Amino acid sequence: MSDSSKTIAAIIAGAAVGAAIGILFAPDKGSKTRAKLKEGFDDATHNLKDSFDAGSEVLRAKFANATQNLDGTLEELLSNVSHKTEDVISFLETKLADLKAQNAKLQK
Repeated sequence: MSDSSKTIAAIIAGAAVGAAIGILFAPDKGSKTRAKLKEGFDDATHNLKDSFDAGSEVLRAKFANATQNLDGTLEELLSNVSHKTEDVISFLETKLADLKAQNAKLQK
């Protein structure tokens, strides 16, 4: 283990021991202490759920926007390819007409 990992582990262990001692020597009855712990746990769970829901909404909005952008980009790409295809076909038709004209001259 590195020094920072040992330090973090020591801090966590110290906090756990401190919390355990605090609960043992708390001035309230065990039932009140358990109720406070449950209330704190419920609050933390509710806050975590709210944060998760808010994060999920942000991600959904970003993915929806990305999907719309991708759809627009794909349609634009297909349109450009279609126009380029028409340009290539026109070019080939012109070259074919030129080759036919040259062939006709050679056959006379």
